[in-house]
Amino acid sequence: MHIPENYLSPSTCAVMGAVMVPVWRMTVQKMKMEISKEKMPLVGIGAAFVFLGMMFNVPLPGGTTGHAVGGTLLAILLGPYAACLAVSIALLIQAVLFGDGGILAFGANAFNMAFVLPFVGYGIYSRLKIRFSSQRGEYIAAAIGAYVAINVAALCAAIELGIQPLLFTDAAGQALYCPYPLNITIPAMLIGHLTLFGLAEVFFTTAVLAYIHRTSPELLANSQHYAWRRSTGKALYGLIGMLICLTPLGLLAEGTAWGEWNPSELAQLTEGGNVLGYTPAGFTGGFSFNAFFPDYSIGVLPEASGYVLSAVIGTALVIIIFKVASSFMKDRFNRPPLSRNANVR
Repeated sequence: MHIPENYLSPSTCAVMGAVMVPVWRMTVQKMKMEISKEKMPLVGIGAAFVFLGMMFNVPLPGGTTGHAVGGTLLAILLGPYAACLAVSIALLIQAVLFGDGGILAFGANAFNMAFVLPFVGYGIYSRLKIRFSSQRGEYIAAAIGAYVAINVAALCAAIELGIQPLLFTDAAGQALYCPYPLNITIPAMLIGHLTLFGLAEVFFTTAVLAYIHRTSPELLANSQHYAWRRSTGKALYGLIGMLICLTPLGLLAEGTAWGEWNPSELAQLTEGGNVLGYTPAGFTGGFSFNAFFPDYSIGVLPEASGYVLSAVIGTALVIIIFKVASSFMKDRFNRPPLSRNANVR
């Protein structure tokens, strides 16, 4: 679902970026009211979960791949505004460091995965949760919210890609950017997300939620007052460490995600029995940015080792960013005093 460079016209990218500016501004304002200084590092840990979740590629018959996002999970744990900022930072690091998603397309990718996905998922989860009284019911609500949300986000990406050949063509009628219209992009994006990728999002959301219920239930209280516990740190960092070690499993999925091909791959693709046969002009003369570690590869390291090291770098960066941000925050919340008999760990 990461839209690469030059698949969207500069004007489309500008519009999507302009849409996200007030969203990010509102997000920051809401977080100042809802997230305490002590709780801010948890947003970084949530961003790390998102970053790692997107490294586990799932293969789809036909040679394409996809992945979970985790936006609904973060919205459940921290609220949709914190989830929006966490996913945005994760997407920015992916684009700049690893070339996963375009720099110009960052606004569009953030709109789909950092805005639409967590807000839709949380809206569905919060309405369904009140109908259930059991923990199992909460998991059902989270699963439905996550499944619907990732498909709505995929639909948004499909529309953004599919309108390009309708709006931007050269004198010969060839597309300047994404060459596939809506009748191709919508089915292509939704088939994968209605099946395996949607199920991957459900599994990731409910599995992590169940783990946190068992190890750190205080994180689900949605309280402004939060005190970091050593046991919470061990549980969360332990899960992050396990996910990092397992990231090479994402390399088992061969192929490229639909709509994320490089220009040479795009010219050779077949749709409806016909090879595209040309590279859109927007690709050959478009914006180019060389990521530091393209495709999560690092120098001469073996592919699996580079993937693991990329996971370490990405997770460390998002956690550090939010820890540094918390150091500049003023604690606006009056924390309740600890009782003399409080069990502090």
